[in-house]
Amino acid sequence: MTHSPWKIQPRTWDIFCDVVDNWGDIGVCWRLCQQLRAQGQLVRLWLNDPSALAWMRTHDDRHHDHAIDIQPWPRDDASPLPQGVVPHEVVIEAFGCQLPNAFLKAMAEQPTPPIWINLEYLSAESHVEKCHGLPSPVLSGPAYGLTKWFYYPGFTQQTGGLLREPNLPMRQQCFDRQAWRMHHVPHMPDRALLISLFCYEPSHLPELLEQCSHGKHHLLITPGRSATATEQALGSNHPSPACQMLPYTDQIGFDEILWGCDVNFVRGEDSWVRALWAGRPFIWQAYPQHDDAHHAKIAAFLDWLDAPETLRYYHRVWNGITDGLLPELTPALITEWTPYFMASRERLLAQSDLVSGLLAFVEGR
Repeated sequence: MTHSPWKIQPRTWDIFCDVVDNWGDIGVCWRLCQQLRAQGQLVRLWLNDPSALAWMRTHDDRHHDHAIDIQPWPRDDASPLPQGVVPHEVVIEAFGCQLPNAFLKAMAEQPTPPIWINLEYLSAESHVEKCHGLPSPVLSGPAYGLTKWFYYPGFTQQTGGLLREPNLPMRQQCFDRQAWRMHHVPHMPDRALLISLFCYEPSHLPELLEQCSHGKHHLLITPGRSATATEQALGSNHPSPACQMLPYTDQIGFDEILWGCDVNFVRGEDSWVRALWAGRPFIWQAYPQHDDAHHAKIAAFLDWLDAPETLRYYHRVWNGITDGLLPELTPALITEWTPYFMASRERLLAQSDLVSGLLAFVEGR
């Protein structure tokens, strides 16, 4: 595991997060805030909807709430900034969200303008390495004359890396998987697979539920869109005892679900990264895009993973890229897939993490 060779300077950070409806945006931004705070940085988080933090924050997060200044996002561009608010030394707009005009104007008026970073979406596509770290001069508008820098998370050393807290490997080593399973699913049949489900609305969900109805799997269904999609797929059918609806859980609890299951269905970005750190087989559902751009993202990730054809085919069917029936999940299939995920985790652990990369990037500016 790599470590930063320089002395970390305490700086002030503004992070803007436009919460849509999928929790991945706030999930990523909250982890980023926590990891910057752990490095001695002072963070202010601007949110248009903080409601998910009510259940997403861990007990430790709540204990240290004073360390992160949470501010409501001033979405009305005609509104001035709150009295006394000036931009911090580093400003991050997450996933290309548009900063308020009043904030952009304030940035341009600073004697030393902030380092302005667009934290991009995660992808394994080839353009990520080419575009990571590139400047984009602003030629019009209230931020005229400033420079925005593009920071791309990624899976190689030539990208911005992935979010990873320093104590993650130790937490995983201390996790008692058998005790967790006995506590959460004490009556699971022998040789049944324990599966977590965090998805959008995949068209092949009824097939997965049908497999569970025969006692071959036990399904842990996360709340929100996953639970709603499951209820719609079941229709008037009564849910099988093998379909277990989970309550909302904080980020540590979600990690433990991924560690405790045999295979995980994840979606978007935040849960995708956490499934990678879990080192267990997973099926990723990319956020569906109208122009099918997510097809290339899935293919690029599977290429990076060096995935076997059985895993590629399952992803293509689950994401609606290929017509066909959803293959039956079996212990043999999980055994086949596991080494690819374990190897990818080891590769990533040998690389710098995203926060270490960000700190170095800021110092270099």
